[in-house]
Amino acid sequence: MAFEIIMPKAGIDMTEGQIVKWLKSEGDAVTEGEIILEIMTDKTSMEIEAEASGILLKIVHPDGDTVPIAEVIGYIGAENESADTLMPEEIEDTGEKESDEDKKMIRLEDNYQVVVIGGGPAGYVAAIRAAQLGARVAIVEKGTFGGTCLNVGCIPTKTYLKNAEIIEHIHAAASRGIIIDSSMIKVDMEKVQEYKNGVVKKLTSGVVALLKSNGVDIYQGLGKINKNKDVVVNDSQIIKADKIILAGGSKASKINIPGIESEKVLTSDDLLAIKEVPETLAVIGGGVIGTEMGQSFAGLGSKVIIIEMMDRIVPTLDQEVSAELNRIIQKKGMKVITNARITEIVDKGDKLEIHIDGKESVIADKALISIGRIPDLDGVGEVKLETERGKIKVNTFMETSVKGVYAPGDVNGIKMLAHVAFRMGEVAAENAVKGNHREVKLLSAPSVVYTSPEVAQVGLTEEQAREKYEDIRIGRFSFAANGRALASGDAVGFVKVIADNRYGEVLGVHIIGPSAAEIITQASLIMEMEITVDEVVNTIYGHPTYSEALAEAFADVLGEAIHIPKKKK
Repeated sequence: MAFEIIMPKAGIDMTEGQIVKWLKSEGDAVTEGEIILEIMTDKTSMEIEAEASGILLKIVHPDGDTVPIAEVIGYIGAENESADTLMPEEIEDTGEKESDEDKKMIRLEDNYQVVVIGGGPAGYVAAIRAAQLGARVAIVEKGTFGGTCLNVGCIPTKTYLKNAEIIEHIHAAASRGIIIDSSMIKVDMEKVQEYKNGVVKKLTSGVVALLKSNGVDIYQGLGKINKNKDVVVNDSQIIKADKIILAGGSKASKINIPGIESEKVLTSDDLLAIKEVPETLAVIGGGVIGTEMGQSFAGLGSKVIIIEMMDRIVPTLDQEVSAELNRIIQKKGMKVITNARITEIVDKGDKLEIHIDGKESVIADKALISIGRIPDLDGVGEVKLETERGKIKVNTFMETSVKGVYAPGDVNGIKMLAHVAFRMGEVAAENAVKGNHREVKLLSAPSVVYTSPEVAQVGLTEEQAREKYEDIRIGRFSFAANGRALASGDAVGFVKVIADNRYGEVLGVHIIGPSAAEIITQASLIMEMEITVDEVVNTIYGHPTYSEALAEAFADVLGEAIHIPKKKK
């Protein structure tokens, strides 16, 4: 069976791309993973790999053609396969006129048990899980599969953060006795982009392959629910389904500040596509995205100023952890301005001047606007779903106020994290196929900030725990006393454990330090299994490991930590 080569979506705002050059001709053999053509968009150029092995049977669009995203541009197939059968059949014009209704809608097969709108973490997982359960499933995606996280969020930002980490290690090499002859470090943003795009492409194509291997039918376009609870694709196709899973994800929030429309004010999508590292970067919003992206570009050479409206950066963190993160990133050269209300952004031609109420203005070459994300409700269409402050209301089964319509992931705004969306998608799929029986439990869902050092948390902050429980105990352990951290040059930060004093129930765990994102999963498991502090202390941890800091913090709750100096009475 022939494999379609489609025009990919290289950015969230991309609508079309130009074919620069085919590197293969019709009849040539191609191998999966081999580069077969080059394309160009308004923001980047890309090399496109073959997603299957075989013969290039047909080039639908030659060099120089500009093609909308998701349109077929060629076919790969078997050597004896005829290219004539690949193109859509031409319908003879009989002279009969279509009715307006016929022109408006084309009815497709109507026996899908589940139709999923959105191919992000919640959507593609829901589609695959429903198919695993034996349902006939279709999925509709308006852009590139993988959603915000995979295309312009979690994954590409981690490639940038790794670059910053490598540069930081190079600077620290001399203190470890590693002498590098040249002290000059240059950043080739073209190569940075190329590497990032390669990682994203591999993962997005992997999602499509997983969907196809599970027998999920794929429809490319904007899917909306009509008043009959059908899914309408691009206002021209109707898909009937027994159940609908609306997983439209989220989009960047906007803020009404005079001057914010300047082309020098970038979204995170724009910043990930930038070709030059700005000398000075102002980050408007010191939340997770702003702090991560700010530190990425500080590592690449930008002078970064974070402007945060609240009294501290990443205000969702435990207050003690937020203060430690603030201290560390400022020590690394970033500037943080809190309690800052921006009144105006003035484009001075070569610079931006950001006016802050009651504070000195900030001058920068570029500004990143990162004030969070809001649910994308495009897929709601004509159906009347109950919402609250722009978020779709769901019950613990992920079902909306309309029976048979489920809304997992960012659209419900409960906890806008990719790994939470994965679980919500699974639960929605199982309930859609087998009836409402499985509920979402988020007690053990961790949150991570991928700064350097990493920050991770699960459960309640100290402030929340003191408000909810009368009697709590807190244990702490510093990475400065951890052998693995000292040997690795990562001896910053600490682990903090919050527990109920009466029963030893673990209420929250907070980590700032090396491998926090990995260690927090141990804490999540402890909380999910309802393991007490005493039981954790009875567990033997490997040595030397970063995880020992977690064990020592649990022991400190009981006053039994070995590697903490005894306090004088």
